[in-house]
Amino acid sequence: MDFSYDEDQQSIVDLARQILAEQGSHERQRAVETHDGPRFDKALWAQFAESGLLGTAVPEAQGGAGLGFQEVAAICEEIGRHTAAVPYIETVLGGVLPISEFGSEAQKERWLADVAEGTAILTAALQEDQSEPEAPSTSARRDGDDFVLSGSKIPVPAAELADCILVSASVDDGDVAIFLLDPKSAGVTLVPLEAMTGQPNSLLQLDGVRVAASDVLGGVEGGRVVLESMLVRATAGQCAQGVGICEAALDKTSEYIKERKQFGQPIAMFQAVGHRAADAFIDVTAIRITTQQACWRIAAGLPAVRETALAKYWVAEAGARVVAAAQHLHGGMGVDRDYPVHRYYLWAKQLELDLGGTTEQLRRIGKILAEMPLDEASTF
Repeated sequence: MDFSYDEDQQSIVDLARQILAEQGSHERQRAVETHDGPRFDKALWAQFAESGLLGTAVPEAQGGAGLGFQEVAAICEEIGRHTAAVPYIETVLGGVLPISEFGSEAQKERWLADVAEGTAILTAALQEDQSEPEAPSTSARRDGDDFVLSGSKIPVPAAELADCILVSASVDDGDVAIFLLDPKSAGVTLVPLEAMTGQPNSLLQLDGVRVAASDVLGGVEGGRVVLESMLVRATAGQCAQGVGICEAALDKTSEYIKERKQFGQPIAMFQAVGHRAADAFIDVTAIRITTQQACWRIAAGLPAVRETALAKYWVAEAGARVVAAAQHLHGGMGVDRDYPVHRYYLWAKQLELDLGGTTEQLRRIGKILAEMPLDEASTF
């Protein structure tokens, strides 16, 4: 497997890196974080739209570039590297990719062109308290040609910014379906939550919310396939973001320990410091390789459930070690809000929890192994 980018993919990486370097500085983020309202950089979002980054995965028929998952993952990585205040992962992985693949022509026309132009924000409500995402407790009861949704989702990222929320629910006949929900519908309540990253998150409460059959994504009979696809891609996108976060934290730490001096020499020369940084480098390498494998398989149209679970395990387990090392090696600077390292720590901890942490990924991997034929399990 060759995980390197081709010329076109590298140009997208370079474009995202340039925009985020110019528009996503630490000082710019501090300004966004200290103003009233959700942590959302509207000017940077507009720049993403103008540059075409928001349309990377939007089909050409709806005004996008029609590119694939590796390009999207590369942008997610750069967003993680700069901890940028834009709902790209929520909109593209939670909305654009599933609508592009499973949506009707009417659903595509309704949402995808607006996303590419930067006038619509999408997100997905897949998580619930004490419930596995694959088996949502939120219910969808048939009522004539419509469905009536009841239940709650927590947390829903960027829900207070979103124009449409893709909600997973169990249908009364035992199926699972994904519904395109207008957050302004009667019976919908959004309760803002305070996330450790400052990113906008909400508790979504549904009390008899009526949704038309035309707003079911991929049909009820295909709902489980849609949900699995959304979970795998959302998790892989988070892993790509985690790669950027951890590499940025390590780069910042490497600079600091080479410049910070004690007893007349850089602290990087002390054995304990060097060992801690080396351990972090090994962890970052493992996070990158497992994430690249998962993203490559998704882009190639291959099954990637186990590879994604493995990558998320490394992001959750090793990512926590990397950002903890970054903070410790920075000393007091590591927790200073006027210095960017604290942000890497908070983002990595949030990623550790979203869509299942270490224990949940081990359970998924164990279940896959248990169901796998013995001759295949030996090569897992």
